Amino acid sequence: MFTSIEHVEQKLEEQGYIADKTLATTVFLSLSLGKPIFLEGEPGVGKTEIAKAMSAILGSELIRLQCYEGLDTSTALYEWNYTKQMLELRIEEARGTDREKIGSDIFSEEYLLKRPLLQALQATGDQPPVLLIDEVDRSDEEFEAFLLEILSDFQITIPELGTIKANKTPVVVLTSNRTRELHDALKRRCLYHWIDYPTPEKEMAIVKARLPEVEDKLAVQVCRFIQQIREWDLYKRPGVAETLDWAMALMALNVTDLSPELVSETVGCVLKYKGDVETLSPDQISELVGDAKKSAAMQAVLPGHYVQK
Repeated sequence: MFTSIEHVEQKLEEQGYIADKTLATTVFLSLSLGKPIFLEGEPGVGKTEIAKAMSAILGSELIRLQCYEGLDTSTALYEWNYTKQMLELRIEEARGTDREKIGSDIFSEEYLLKRPLLQALQATGDQPPVLLIDEVDRSDEEFEAFLLEILSDFQITIPELGTIKANKTPVVVLTSNRTRELHDALKRRCLYHWIDYPTPEKEMAIVKARLPEVEDKLAVQVCRFIQQIREWDLYKRPGVAETLDWAMALMALNVTDLSPELVSETVGCVLKYKGDVETLSPDQISELVGDAKKSAAMQAVLPGHYVQK
């Protein structure tokens, strides 16, 4: 699919995803070697978006497994449709089917509820599916061990049906917010990459790629403001997702220039916890807005300074 690392960067950028060379190299090697990608980083830095972008580029189905505490194999892999099975048994009894034959076929694929992992193994598209295992760190260690087995052979055994092997080995992306450390055995199966908060230049490029209609002055002000408060001791620092949400909110309000009053009114787009919001005093907001406007003025004097990749 990709002829070079630069080709990966180009294709991702066409999808509005600005990747540095290290991440592009990881994606290139993952597809070349058939190995899963394991992405760690703070929430909102673009871990999930890389899977969406790869799915669009490959023209393949995106299958997402959202992990959480208590996730088990029946939810992630498959379970039997017991309601439909019981209904079939009653129908067969009403028809007068021989006792020996009643229920002889209720453990077939017709009665199987396929969950994300099995869907990925049995995908029939021209291209292998992209399997996104999101926030794997939220799952339990027991599920992590089960997942290790799946990623080793890309096959599972259903006692009633036998062994099911992947039609096409899926492109696997695992993400983690690092709420807990994962076992080394799982990481060894993957190519690892840490996605950090972007530099000012990269964040500006992301905003312009995802929101091409936003005015440069506003984009610079938003990025500079976000960059500054990320340096604060916050419970949850804003990610790129919050940057984009805030920029879209300001555009919806027909805003072209930040003001302290406007920041106070829309701070809920950026900070998601009461304690974090309360750390921003009116004087601090005024100071941050003033610095953001200076950056925008610099952009006007030095065109392109903030949009370099």
